[in-house]
Amino acid sequence: KQWYQRRVAITAGEVISEYVVKKIPIPLRDFTSEPRLIVIRSFDVNKPGSEVESLKGGVAGGSLLKGVLKVGQEIEVRPGITTKDAEGNLHCVPIRSRVLTMFAENNDLQFAVPGGLIGVGTKIDPTLCIGDRLVGHVIGSEGSLPPIYTLIEIQYHLMRRLLGVRTEGKSKGAKVDNLSKNEVLLVNIGSLSAGGRVSAI
Repeated sequence: KQWYQRRVAITAGEVISEYVVKKIPIPLRDFTSEPRLIVIRSFDVNKPGSEVESLKGGVAGGSLLKGVLKVGQEIEVRPGITTKDAEGNLHCVPIRSRVLTMFAENNDLQFAVPGGLIGVGTKIDPTLCIGDRLVGHVIGSEGSLPPIYTLIEIQYHLMRRLLGVRTEGKSKGAKVDNLSKNEVLLVNIGSLSAGGRVSAI
């Protein structure tokens, strides 16, 4: 009986693997465009008490969406450093740096292509990378990244009812109210989750 159960489990695994290989197409990789990497982690690799001479720049981890990233390449991080002035207006200053090292697992890379996760060692001040501070930022060649926007206009479609909320008995989920002016929403863009205020509808 145990042999039969093990054989059934192996056969099911083989069927699933075959389906994945034959039915799910391999995504097309763009190697000719300017590189664009979306940051999902960032950290400071320096240990407390390190000497100034041995300090290393911040590390950004993420997935290359397109293009080829090379060691020694000049890069730009957007939106970069964000500040607010006295009137509450948001200002963004992109960070410029250079790729010093690249790693995938324990492999030292000289260049990276789309697919998989990589760690990019830079000359960026480690305090800007510590504790995932660069999550949601985008890395690319200097001057190739899209503009930074603080106000966007979107078309949206609301779900009729809340999903993922526990209800009692046969009662349906709560209805979703229409958006209202000055309502604060959680906006997910790439790997970034940020609050956004509705300015007009």
